[in-house]
Amino acid sequence: MNKSGPIIIIEDDVDDQFVLADIFKELDYNNEIVFFGDSVQALEYLTDTEIEPFLVLSDINMPKLNGMELREKIHNNEDLRLKSIPYLFFSTNAEQKHVIDAYSRSIQGFFVKPGSYDKLRKTIVKIVEYWQECESPNYIKNTQ
Repeated sequence: MNKSGPIIIIEDDVDDQFVLADIFKELDYNNEIVFFGDSVQALEYLTDTEIEPFLVLSDINMPKLNGMELREKIHNNEDLRLKSIPYLFFSTNAEQKHVIDAYSRSIQGFFVKPGSYDKLRKTIVKIVEYWQECESPNYIKNTQ
């Protein structure tokens, strides 16, 4: 996990993209925010670039390739798996089947988008701050 890498947001709802963009601008993290409106484009970006993202926030219900299918492709790609990119679902609702499917695919988190701007902002802060504190195999600090 590259803590200074971009935060990838895969969201096909333009209104949700605008709200998330406003929140991240307000929070002023050093990470670049990269939006994808479809999973196929996101997968191409992740597989065709040497960039190591900080984390991925993905919707589940998307055209072409849904979030579960995208997660499966990322998890089965050894190069992407070795990058240790936290992959979290950020969806409008949480059906039990989706939550079970997500965690069976080694998802690192499943969040329901809160209805208010303030709650959404607080959720984003918790997510980013949690992952900023985590260690990962490729970026562990040498304590000697």
